[in-house]
Amino acid sequence: MITKDQREKLRGWFAGRLPDDLFERLTEVTVDREEITVIGRIPEPRLAEDASAAERDAAVQGRVQEFRERTRQARMAVAREAEHKFGRKVSWGVECGTERALFTHVAAPVMTRLRQPERQVLDTLIAGGVARSRSEALAWCVRLVQRHTDDWLTDLRESLENVQRVRAQGPDAEPGTPVEDSSTDKPKDG
Repeated sequence: MITKDQREKLRGWFAGRLPDDLFERLTEVTVDREEITVIGRIPEPRLAEDASAAERDAAVQGRVQEFRERTRQARMAVAREAEHKFGRKVSWGVECGTERALFTHVAAPVMTRLRQPERQVLDTLIAGGVARSRSEALAWCVRLVQRHTDDWLTDLRESLENVQRVRAQGPDAEPGTPVEDSSTDKPKDG
């Protein structure tokens, strides 16, 4: 678990390290155990006021693709540096108008054991055409829970940060030394 302070330092590092002309603004930096995702806003394409929705969608898709190709070398240079510094893969995305596009990003496998009632939920989603496999059905369930429990998950993350702060004040902590997540300081072995 990464603390709020560590997330802010990570966001600050990217804000300071990214070329000034890469994004209009840095909108989001998220992190988990495997990946850092950096999302920035890019300018919308200029179109006639009477442009159709289809024309606008195509123009935004074209702008996103142009940005991705034009900035690849600069983004990859920053990513290599960040991967070495933080020990996580770096993924990229953009916001353009009301659209958000993520470029290649990590899809980490997660193993779990499910009892029959839980498997039946996944199998029902497959039978209903919501998902093609149990893996896809489980990912769908996670997205559904995420959408409906953002406040609860935010409270839980804040509680975990408080637990880390209290642990840092325990008898094994050195006085005056802030506790850092060592996984953000150096690359993982292996």
